[in-house]
Amino acid sequence: MRYTTAGESHGPEEIAIIEGVPAGLHITQEDINEELARRQHGYGRGERQQIETDTVTFLTGVRHQITLGSPITLNVHNDDHNSWSKIMAPNDPATPENTLRKVLRPRPGHADLVGGMKYRHHDDLRNVLERSSARETTMRVAVGAVAKKLLREINVDVHGFVVNVGPAKSDLNVLTQYKDLQELRAVTESFATRALTAEADEAIRQVIDKTKRDANTVGGQVQVIATGMPVGIGSYVSADEKLDGKIARAIVGINAFKGVQFGGGFDNSEKYGDQIMDEIFWDSEKGFYRGTDNLGGFEGGMTTGEAITVRGVVKPIPTLYRPMKSVDIDTHQEHKASIERSDTTAVTAAAVIAESMVAIELAIAVLDKFDADNIERMKEQVAAYREEIRTF
Repeated sequence: MRYTTAGESHGPEEIAIIEGVPAGLHITQEDINEELARRQHGYGRGERQQIETDTVTFLTGVRHQITLGSPITLNVHNDDHNSWSKIMAPNDPATPENTLRKVLRPRPGHADLVGGMKYRHHDDLRNVLERSSARETTMRVAVGAVAKKLLREINVDVHGFVVNVGPAKSDLNVLTQYKDLQELRAVTESFATRALTAEADEAIRQVIDKTKRDANTVGGQVQVIATGMPVGIGSYVSADEKLDGKIARAIVGINAFKGVQFGGGFDNSEKYGDQIMDEIFWDSEKGFYRGTDNLGGFEGGMTTGEAITVRGVVKPIPTLYRPMKSVDIDTHQEHKASIERSDTTAVTAAAVIAESMVAIELAIAVLDKFDADNIERMKEQVAAYREEIRTF
């Protein structure tokens, strides 16, 4: 399976094309719209989320709610484009009227300046920010919804939540009280902050509210857990085939993500081997298993069968309503950076995006190993493989 996205932040459409989804998968537009709504409805999001109501349309690859095995085209219309049609017009020449929203003062932390240098956008850095905007992640969430639908067919579940926003943190110890991700999902999705507890939800709200009053932005961390993955997906043979490496690349490839860890991650650097290695046990019913999951479900770039645990670090959004110092690219004079409409924090949305990216990489890995032509044949192969592994 592979995919590509297209579209600009204020352009008319956001589009994704997915190749390699097996025929026979039941999927509806509502399956995807539910995930798009999750991305939009986090605490701390900006005004645009009230303007846009993201809904997807299938253009190709699905007939009567069943995938055909051919490329799937997903389309989300940008409602906000109505106010930007002249500025974003592809067929009209540049005139004073349709270049009113030029960006000449790059924002620190954004792609504005470096992108302008790279692509020689001397006249208007809007050419950079329109595509580098996190609006593009709309389509990655849409693709992730397809991936999660496929993974559920083989009993793989994926869920993301917020660990912290600024100094306000969820207590990760409460994770042990949930029997499965469905139960965890019910709790975290009941909070607009996607925190683990009511206490953390309230603390995170207070941090976000204060940050907004200060005209500032704030970052945090999100965590994704995936359960039910078969053992041995990925490979130790080549570095670029390690599945945890692919997931790490996917997570850091999300806008504003600056770090990733698996299991105990960076905290493991302060411990000794006998504290973090996941000891191996055997049971006549389930076969080999680990007593702990400190390594986040991976050994040698392959899944161990334990829960996959991935955490990502999200930097504060670079667009501040109290803009930082910058330099005009025309005059080279010092100015305040340009201001674009922005969120106070995107951490609540980032949990959904990271969840989608993990699901995409897991789905790709599954389809690389098992039959990708038909969903029922794939399920038969996965079931046979699980039994082989169980009796190893």
